[in-house]
Order: sequence, then structure tokens, then C-alpha cells
Amino acid sequence: MNLANRHCRVPLPKGTTKLEPAAASELGREVPEWELRGDRLTRTFALKDFPDAMNFVNALAALAEAENHHPDFTVRYNKVEISTWTHDVDGLSENDFILAAKIDRL
Repeated sequence: MNLANRHCRVPLPKGTTKLEPAAASELGREVPEWELRGDRLTRTFALKDFPDAMNFVNALAALAEAENHHPDFTVRYNKVEISTWTHDVDGLSENDFILAAKIDRL
């Protein structure tokens, strides 16, 4: 299943529950550089310098808006830490893994 070719499902159907740990681990195999931290999916990107980090953040913001799935992120000079989770389910959904795969393409 190529997650990067899919789109985030918004809004999620009423009653959607967060992914069970086994399902999250299975999807995590498609985005191996991302780390499962509880109910969050995280990754830190190291860029060349601050301008490159900001260009990456701008591309990330455009992608997140297009997918209507918005991660948290922190910029520290040339490093961008991203954390994604689905508010509607108070945990991880397939959307988080789709977004992670798309971010990897940036």
C-alpha cells in the first residue's frame, strides 16, 4: 500500500477510533524513519541551514493544508521536529501515516 499516493480522509467517519498499537506498527513499516511515541508519530529532519529549514516548513505547511491534516512542528535552526496525531480520535489514524509518507517525499 503506497501511503504517499493516498489522501487524508477528512472528516473521519463518526465513531472512528484511534489505531490499535499493532495496526500503527504495521503502518509504521511504510514510514520507517518515523518513530511511534505513544499516540504520536514523530520525526526530526536535519536541513542544511535555517533558510532551508524554513523552506521545508513552508512546503510542509502547504502540504498539510492541501491534505487538511495539520501536524505540530518545532524549528531549531536547521532541525525541524514534526509530530502528528489525529485530534478527532485522540490518537493515531491512518491519516497520520499518509501525511508522514507525503512529508517524506518533500
